[in-house]
Amino acid sequence: MIIYKWGKDMSGPLEGIRVVDLSRVVVGPYCTMVLGDMGADVIKIEIPGKGDETRMWGPPFAGGESAYYISLNKDKRSLTLNFKKAKGKAVLRQLIAQSDVLVENYRLGTLDKIGFGYESVKEINPRLIYCSITGYGNTGPMSHVAGVDIVVAAEAGLIGITGEKDRPPSKVGVAITDILTALFAQGAIANALYHREKTGRGQKIDLSLFESQVATLFNLSSTYLISGEIPQRMGLAHASIVPYQGFKTKDEEYILVAITSEKMWEEFCHLMGIPEFIHDPRFDINKKRVMNRDELIPILEEKIAARDSDEWLSAFKKVKIPCGRVNTMDRVFNHPQIKPRNMVVEVKHPTAGKIKLVGIPVKYSETPGSIRLPPPLLGEHTEEILSDLLGYSKEEIAALRREGIV
Repeated sequence: MIIYKWGKDMSGPLEGIRVVDLSRVVVGPYCTMVLGDMGADVIKIEIPGKGDETRMWGPPFAGGESAYYISLNKDKRSLTLNFKKAKGKAVLRQLIAQSDVLVENYRLGTLDKIGFGYESVKEINPRLIYCSITGYGNTGPMSHVAGVDIVVAAEAGLIGITGEKDRPPSKVGVAITDILTALFAQGAIANALYHREKTGRGQKIDLSLFESQVATLFNLSSTYLISGEIPQRMGLAHASIVPYQGFKTKDEEYILVAITSEKMWEEFCHLMGIPEFIHDPRFDINKKRVMNRDELIPILEEKIAARDSDEWLSAFKKVKIPCGRVNTMDRVFNHPQIKPRNMVVEVKHPTAGKIKLVGIPVKYSETPGSIRLPPPLLGEHTEEILSDLLGYSKEEIAALRREGIV
């Protein structure tokens, strides 16, 4: 486990990029956290005395901060600012003038009303990349509707294809529609920064939860568009490959097995003690196995249920058949890949002491990202940002505090 100290350890590919983070809850904060991990100076703007709603989404809590908030806000500085008031607006304008990126996930039109929509902001800084994340996009009949992960996941088709066959639909275990959109946003911002390097011009990025989710249904959306067939819920099974699914073992665990070629099918049949199935006209090629899955799968389920998970996993791995255990969270973080890939990082938090965070999944050979800052306390860096970056005196900062601006 790597222990990062509070402060800068190394540069990342986005070192020198400053991000004004006007986002909250999940989708925007996850995007800006990724930017921060890559070296950007992310300044999280929060309402004085309140802050991001996720700060109170618990238990559990550590040092007064929720695990939910902690998971989304490392590598940022927190500035409390009431930018609805004139002096707060002046501070935000100064900050935008010195920044490269602005990320916001307000309902469409909210920032325009107070002078911080794209058309106003580009007058302050024409080089700014302005990333607007909404539920349904900046145009269309639902553009003014607020987007919530689970609702959009349902409307965009994800929940309809998730769950067991002949059972009610199910949500994914995390807010995956938010996370997918955040990653699209992060990539879009990097693309826009590259374009700015060539042209000197900033631009607005308009992306939505709905479109991001529709775009990532990939093979199932293509199935519908090409054939007109509506994909059904398959549980742990695969619509187009058989066997490619979860099986319950003797010790009441589930393992996943994925047979992706006919050569692999032959190895699998020998291992399972059913060599006659290799050339069985019902199962000899994947297309037929998909068509006849209702005959094949019960046979495989019975055989796999006769032995423990470890026995099967060991046997499958010896012949290079893709397989794995359906892990609980404790097993995930004891997985043999976690430690060598630095996927748990310990940082020092100002109120919680040492806390463990999930590490950075992308590794760069020349400009590695790093966890430089723990998730900030509400307004923790207000004075630092106002004085060091914007040049406010102690007296001016004190006056802003008295007026409730910061």
